[in-house]
Amino acid sequence: MTSCYRRLAATPAALQTPFQLPKLRPERQISSFHFFNPNQRSGIVLRLTARSRVSRLLVVKAVGRSDGGDVAKKAGACSYSLEDRRVVDRSVEEMDSRTRERNRTVEVAIAATATMVLGVGNRVLYKLALVPLKHYPFFLAQLATFGYVIVYFSILYLRYHAGIVTDDMLSMPKAPFLAVGLLEALAAATGMAAGAILSGASIPILSQTFLVWQILLSIIFLGRRYKVNQLLGCFLVTAGVIITVASGSGAGNSLKDAGIFWSLLMILSFLFQAADMVLKEIIFLDAAQQLKGGSVDLFVVNSYGSAFQALFICLLLPFLSKLWGIPFSQLSSYLKDGAGCFLNIGGTLSSGCDGAPLLPLLFVFVNMGFNISLLHLIKISSAVVSSLASTFSGMSLLFPIINFHLFLLITLRFTYS
Repeated sequence: MTSCYRRLAATPAALQTPFQLPKLRPERQISSFHFFNPNQRSGIVLRLTARSRVSRLLVVKAVGRSDGGDVAKKAGACSYSLEDRRVVDRSVEEMDSRTRERNRTVEVAIAATATMVLGVGNRVLYKLALVPLKHYPFFLAQLATFGYVIVYFSILYLRYHAGIVTDDMLSMPKAPFLAVGLLEALAAATGMAAGAILSGASIPILSQTFLVWQILLSIIFLGRRYKVNQLLGCFLVTAGVIITVASGSGAGNSLKDAGIFWSLLMILSFLFQAADMVLKEIIFLDAAQQLKGGSVDLFVVNSYGSAFQALFICLLLPFLSKLWGIPFSQLSSYLKDGAGCFLNIGGTLSSGCDGAPLLPLLFVFVNMGFNISLLHLIKISSAVVSSLASTFSGMSLLFPIINFHLFLLITLRFTYS
């Protein structure tokens, strides 16, 4: 209830002065007027009730002396009870909170769907890009790694001059970005080493440890706590991929033939990838504090992370070239031949390179879009949701309709349950 008390001089001149009530909303009505003798202590009492959720009462009293006292006496302070105002404010805040949550749900669903679609395109175009570059897969990997640095920093430069990227963003500590680059380089190195020995059927099965690592690392470093239905959803995803891949493929025998060491090395590769995504989520969370509620731009994280990854890849080139069966002394000639095939320059060097450079470039740009979409999903949700999107992008090649709906269900469960 809101109440207001003002002192007015109760002289005849004061009573003849027109008194105007504040304009009322249509749903309010004045229930009663009570006019008393001006010689009495209480001169005017007005009561106002509103037909709304919160009842309100406005009381105006004119207080004076019958002998026509000090007319020039100013009105006293007006005090209001804020109880009903707080009720209204809480209702408005609850509505705003529900609206923000609903908008965030839609944003996460759209971003997750885009990530899954780009993930499917990334896998398909990678196989198509290897058609003209079937003898140069290592060149394609290095083209993507070092090409990203040029493209990301070019976009970062444009966004900086457009005012989107600020000096505070660029002055953030570079140690986390250094760790991101190191983790990505180690993940690539261990994954290439194990992938050269393991069969294609066994790698999707071992990749399900990626989601397990994500959950464990988010519990340890982010303090997350997951409900039983969320863990059950992850179990269904893992079991579905294993059953789909292992049925009739002989994946179990291939794991035995390869040996336990290479399987563990591939699992270690997925540990590095999971740690990389969790670290990126930590960067976004820390940036919100360092930038006083702001958020670091995606291309700041992508640009510096890719730059440090390229640096560590250069240091690991002797090891990586050996994994691909390329002696380090012949690496320069190999890269030269790969560039000739990529550019599809006429001559014997480019024979069998039909489809280049269109197909490799399509893969590079779609892969870049997939990485940006994945990072955006980490920023607005979590690393676990991003890993679910990455996992379902592979499963959707087999059962697109079922996996799409199941993916959205589990994603929203992880975000809002």
